Amino acid sequence: MAEKLSAVKGMNDIAPPASAHWEWLEDILRTLMRRYGYRNLRTPIVEPTALFVRGLGEVTDIVEKEMYSFEDRLNGEQLTLRPENTAGVVRAALEHSLLYDGGKRLYYMGPMFRHERPQRGRYRQFHQFGAEALGFAGPDVDAELIVLACDLWAALGLTGIELEINSLGQPTERLAHRQALIAYLEAHVDQLDEEARRRLHSNPLRILDTKNPAMQDLVNAAPRLMDHLGAASLDHFNRLRSLLDAHGVSYRINPRLVRGMDYYNLSVFEFVTTQLGSQGTVCAGGRYDGLFEQIGGKAAPAVGWALGMERILELLKEQGLLPEQPAPDAYAVVPDAARVPQVMPVLRQLRQQGVNVQMHAGGADGMGSMKSQFKKADASGARFALIFGEQELEQGAVALKALRGPRLEAVAEAQSLLPLNAVADWAARLRGA
Repeated sequence: MAEKLSAVKGMNDIAPPASAHWEWLEDILRTLMRRYGYRNLRTPIVEPTALFVRGLGEVTDIVEKEMYSFEDRLNGEQLTLRPENTAGVVRAALEHSLLYDGGKRLYYMGPMFRHERPQRGRYRQFHQFGAEALGFAGPDVDAELIVLACDLWAALGLTGIELEINSLGQPTERLAHRQALIAYLEAHVDQLDEEARRRLHSNPLRILDTKNPAMQDLVNAAPRLMDHLGAASLDHFNRLRSLLDAHGVSYRINPRLVRGMDYYNLSVFEFVTTQLGSQGTVCAGGRYDGLFEQIGGKAAPAVGWALGMERILELLKEQGLLPEQPAPDAYAVVPDAARVPQVMPVLRQLRQQGVNVQMHAGGADGMGSMKSQFKKADASGARFALIFGEQELEQGAVALKALRGPRLEAVAEAQSLLPLNAVADWAARLRGA
């Protein structure tokens, strides 16, 4: 016997019944995007490695530690499984000149890959849904994206999600803050852990995001980027705050909020919860006006966010908000396998009329007993059983039995006979019930 193969650690199958929850969430997301005028963009899973090195920054955790990168054996090209998709969206916008006629609102969903220790809500293959607004410079679009996310929490019924915002300013302002931060940290180098010392001169801003409890007092007293912002950056941030206030969106200014990618500027934000343990960020984003130039294009403003699908589903489960599993409207009980050729066209007609029908499938020795078929009909969750017995079919009819819920008298009485030539009318009544 061949060795049994399993999925790669941290890369999980999504099978029924869990997959139904994914479909439900995806449908809500697509509907919300349409209401806000965002259109779908689908990019490749594999991108040139240089896209992420240039876009995210060489000294980011993602590039240094987490990317799945490899050399194409045919042509030697350096390729990477995408660890995030903002850089890919910008690459696609440049490659296809998407901004030639003005700004674009786009969304994407799909798998991302990072080599890290799998844990609850954090996997090596994980799924993101992202919204990106390209070509818009004002804080009104920043606010729109934040409000869009708030509308999503409301649509899902989620509670306990808090918004944190900050401004990273512009590159020259960050440079001034960087110099002040390095000088401060150098004066306290004995209090830095190994990771912070490694980043001291390469990416000191990330030290402020440390999770080391022993360093919290140190980072809390560090120079604040907000104190180095110029008038234009402060105006952008204050206008964003005014717009959020006008929408009644509550938020907390977190001066230590930074993002893990180098391309962010001005507005940054995170939606966080305390209900998922250490993986508390469920949605995060901000403005990245410099990314177009970083990957070789003409400068263009941009802002967006991404959410982790696994984390949202975990939070929905935690709050008891996942929907019941979908069930067919009717289950077709067929006592005699010889009648299947007569039954299947009727079921097809019902499906064409919008009725979800599951037919009992027999084995090599026949269709099984009526008792076993009714047991499976009930287990399917169907509201009705359609019984294609010999006597019913001889009369050109099917027996209809209500399995659950209040009796739908407008549709059928329990155990009533339905003429086969009237299935379309029954289907119409069922859809309206």
